[in-house]
Amino acid sequence: MRKLFFIMITCALGISACSNEPKNKIRVYGWEGEGKETTEKSVRRDFKKWKQYGLYGICYNVGGFNVEKHTYAARIAHKNNLEYHAWIPAMLKSDADSTWYAINRKGESAYDVQAYVPYYKLLCPNNPEVISYLVAEYSKIADIKDVDYVHLDYIRYVDVILARGLWEKYGLVMNEEYPDADYCYCDKCVKDFKATTGIDIRSIEDPSICEEWKQFRYDIITCLVNQIAEAVHAKGKKISAAVFPGPDSYAKKLVRQEWNKWKIDAFFPMNYNDFYLESVSWIGKVTKEETTSVEGQQPIYSGLFICSDWKRKEAIKDPEGHGLLPSEIAQAIHNSIEAGAAGISLFTPSRMTDEHWKELEKAIKTWSSQ
Repeated sequence: MRKLFFIMITCALGISACSNEPKNKIRVYGWEGEGKETTEKSVRRDFKKWKQYGLYGICYNVGGFNVEKHTYAARIAHKNNLEYHAWIPAMLKSDADSTWYAINRKGESAYDVQAYVPYYKLLCPNNPEVISYLVAEYSKIADIKDVDYVHLDYIRYVDVILARGLWEKYGLVMNEEYPDADYCYCDKCVKDFKATTGIDIRSIEDPSICEEWKQFRYDIITCLVNQIAEAVHAKGKKISAAVFPGPDSYAKKLVRQEWNKWKIDAFFPMNYNDFYLESVSWIGKVTKEETTSVEGQQPIYSGLFICSDWKRKEAIKDPEGHGLLPSEIAQAIHNSIEAGAAGISLFTPSRMTDEHWKELEKAIKTWSSQ
């Protein structure tokens, strides 16, 4: 009886023996998506392995708003004591009504003509039907018992300017905003902007210098996110998002994300230094901007891009094949946490080699002992 009483008291006091909180002082997440060969068996195997390697949670993409797949993946995550974020790209959709798509400054619909790559069929975030669709679909995912968070991705406009490290890949020099990647100039956006500011944006020779037009589009994205967040919170679930770094230095300029104004529960900025032709030390600088921007109101999980074929990194031309070497893992984590991040997120766990995992384990132990 005395033993039972002691157990009850210690649990009530939140002593670690009865707590679900991790022993680590930093939380490690991963972004991962299903592949063509993915099965429930492989998901069970991978989630178990990644938990053993120290992951606290997983942001998992099953290919959209698929309730059945998110249900089994979330269940497997919980069986392995992993927090589950249902990772779903918001604005990317190839099969919607053709009137739902964003229009660039040249008057071209993203349904018919795409910037950069064929899959860049992005919707207009100011379209009422798009907003209703996204709110409803994310709400369905939030209804899944084992989903802890819905995780927003591509909750933005097309990159009006690509990250500097991608220019050569696409044969571009992007020193300014070009019409074919500048969205959205649909009739509703133009009409709403004029009603708000009195400005006819189609009559402006260089819309990129119109600060009111920039702010209008920041606010469009913020409004959409906050409507989704309200619906998800009403279901008793939380919401997180993968965002561009900044927001002032990159996210606002590149994809119109003023994400520090979003009413969500956690941010996962994609601090992929190679994409910006920056060294590992840059991760600390941009993370400091990010943590400062939210004033401690929401946790920041610094997104780290992993180089899977790291021994051949110098020979790989495509920057999307670059990323952190094992020898850079500790510094990337140190820089992120010193700048105020609550943890990190790996893109992706499957890109991690044995050498990466060893360095991650050492870095976690270092911070846990402090």
